[in-house]
Amino acid sequence: MAGHSKWKNIQHRKGAQDAKRGKVFNKISVEIMVAARTGGANPDDNPRLRQALAKAKAANMPKDNWQKAIKKGSGQLEGSNYVERNYEGYAPGGVAVFVSCLTDNATRTVSDVRHAFTKSGGSLGTDGSVAWMFERLGVLAYSSDKIKDTDAFMEAAIEAGAQDVRENEGFYELECESAQLLELKAALDPFCDDPDLCEVALVPQNTVELDNDKLPSLEKLINMLEDNDDVQNVYHNASGI
Repeated sequence: MAGHSKWKNIQHRKGAQDAKRGKVFNKISVEIMVAARTGGANPDDNPRLRQALAKAKAANMPKDNWQKAIKKGSGQLEGSNYVERNYEGYAPGGVAVFVSCLTDNATRTVSDVRHAFTKSGGSLGTDGSVAWMFERLGVLAYSSDKIKDTDAFMEAAIEAGAQDVRENEGFYELECESAQLLELKAALDPFCDDPDLCEVALVPQNTVELDNDKLPSLEKLINMLEDNDDVQNVYHNASGI
C-alpha cells in the first residue's frame, strides 16, 4: 500500500513482503517487463526500467528474477502482453482510492476491482473522479540505523532536490519531483545504498478523517485489492491509516 501515512505504510509493506514475497516479486516482475517492453532493455536509456529495478532491489528481489523479467519484456523470452489500467473510487466514509494495475486481461481486472469496492461497501467511480486529489511524487525511505552519517545524509538530500525530509518511527522519508527520484537516490547511495522504499507514488494533497466504524471496511478493501495479482499499488487519502 502506498499513500500519505507513509511510516505505517512502509512497515505494512515490509510485513506484507515478508509474508507474501512470491506475490510481491511477481508484481515487480510485471512492472519490469512492461518497462522493458515500452522503453527498451537497457536501464541506462530507460528511466522507468531503472525505477522498477530500484524497487526490485528495495524488495530484495533475486537478480535472476529481474533479469528474466527484462528478457521477457524485451522479447528475448516469451511472456504475456500486459497493459496499464487505473481505477478510481470511494471507500466507506468518503475516502478516495486510486488503484494502479498491470494486467493481461483488463476485463477480469475491472471485474475484480469492482467486486472489491462493492464487497467492502465502497463504489467504483469514473476516470478522473479522484485522481485530481493526488500528486505524483518520488518517495524514498531509509531505516535510520542503516544511515552511516545522518548530517551528511540530510545535507546531500537537500542539495539533491529533496522537497521534504522527515524522521519518524525509525525511518527517514524523502519526497521529490518524480523525475528526480533516481538522481536523489544516487546522491544518497554513499550514505545508505539500501532504501526500504524507492518509487514514484501518488501522494494525497489533502486527507480525510475516518470514523473508527469505517476503518474495517477500508482495510478490507485495501487487503482485497493488494491481494490481487493485477494490482500494483493502492493509494488513498484517509488520515492515520
